Amino acid sequence: MAQNCLKCLKYTMCVVNFLCFICGTAGFGFGVFMMMNSKVSSLIPSLSSLNIANMLFITGIIMTCVSFLGFLGALKENRCLLVTFFILLFILMLVELTAAFLLLLYESKIDSFLQRDLTDSLEKSRESAKGGNSTMSKGDWDIIQTMFHCCGVHNSSDWKDKVPASCCSKTQCDINQPGCYNKLKAWFEGNFLATGVAVIVLCIIEVLGMCFSVTLFCHISQSGLSYK
Repeated sequence: MAQNCLKCLKYTMCVVNFLCFICGTAGFGFGVFMMMNSKVSSLIPSLSSLNIANMLFITGIIMTCVSFLGFLGALKENRCLLVTFFILLFILMLVELTAAFLLLLYESKIDSFLQRDLTDSLEKSRESAKGGNSTMSKGDWDIIQTMFHCCGVHNSSDWKDKVPASCCSKTQCDINQPGCYNKLKAWFEGNFLATGVAVIVLCIIEVLGMCFSVTLFCHISQSGLSYK
């Protein structure tokens, strides 16, 4: 009976890690696609290297590598791979919890930093458009302003005399459109619950993965199998 349970645990771990491997590969591919086609990252110049595309790229690589170790360790009943899998999951969970704690602790500072960085980005876009090079504005701000139906950081006056077409409808320009900063902030706050639930589910999966790896490791040790 115990052997059957352990076999079930082993193959369950293999299936879950295989699914995570597929998700990681998809995230990696989507990150590469966004890196080649998206320009929204320069809206926040100070964090241009931490844009969504790069985060998906890095997350996809980490998920792929960790899930591959878990899958192979469970399938081959390799203690070295299971220990490595456990340690990596533990480190990832600590990083996630630390990041969540820091975001909550420095929420007001992050808020003012993003507001200042968005203003700097808009200034650069306006100067670029004034010099005849409107690529940045069209590639970055137009996407956000069209998507969220907003204009500028606080309002259309941020653009001064260079209000882009994305602040206007097909028939007229609405100078009373709300700023993108408040729209983006409201959007993030509206999705805060979903993000929190996703983080909690991810931590639960990681804890289960660590429990599975420890259980298999103990079973292999009791069976007298040596390190492979």
